[in-house]
Amino acid sequence: MEFTFTGQVIEWRGPPPYYFVPVPDAESADIRDVAAIATYGWGVIPVRSRIGEVVFETSLFPKDGAYLLPLKNAVREPHGLSAGDNVTVELTVRF
Repeated sequence: MEFTFTGQVIEWRGPPPYYFVPVPDAESADIRDVAAIATYGWGVIPVRSRIGEVVFETSLFPKDGAYLLPLKNAVREPHGLSAGDNVTVELTVRF
């Protein structure tokens, strides 16, 4: 299951700041359809993603019926991404 979408980087404040790209509603609905076979627990979904030349593996976090793609500094910094920036994401759900 593969997707390409553009989303806005958001910041989730906590002890350290965390950055995410929300997965759009349509793509989130498709992911929910396979969530039971893709998740390894707690509703998180393992994915392989690409932003520009940076390829990384992580897990989508469920949030309010959709999903959030976490962006570690190693992903954000090569592109100078911060909250409010738009980014194109290639995402593959790993089963």
